Amino acid sequence: MSDQIKRFTDIFEQLPETDRKTLLAFAEFLHFRSGKLSGVPDEVSIAREIPPPEDIPRPERESVVVAIKRLSATYPMVSRASMLDHVSPLMSQHIVEGRDAAEVIDELEDLFRRKYEELLSE
Repeated sequence: MSDQIKRFTDIFEQLPETDRKTLLAFAEFLHFRSGKLSGVPDEVSIAREIPPPEDIPRPERESVVVAIKRLSATYPMVSRASMLDHVSPLMSQHIVEGRDAAEVIDELEDLFRRKYEELLSE
């Protein structure tokens, strides 16, 4: 077993079950994105290959930072890099301009949901 596989296995085994599912969903997404799926016809819709969002409920009181982490875990198939340009201004509005956290979190939830829907429609 390579050092990378052993390290990955060690990390995986130490995660709670919900994080294991998230990691597996993300790995499946990366595997699909790489085009290395075997036995799947080309005409299969990408919507069938992208896992559904994780069911992580929004707590009553949540900070914007915690919300971003929750939404990243809810939508692991959405690239964090693609979200950075959209999330950063919202975070700045909250921290610098004092925009209400609940409003920012509502907008973040809409943003993540739209990005997920875009993946499904591709």
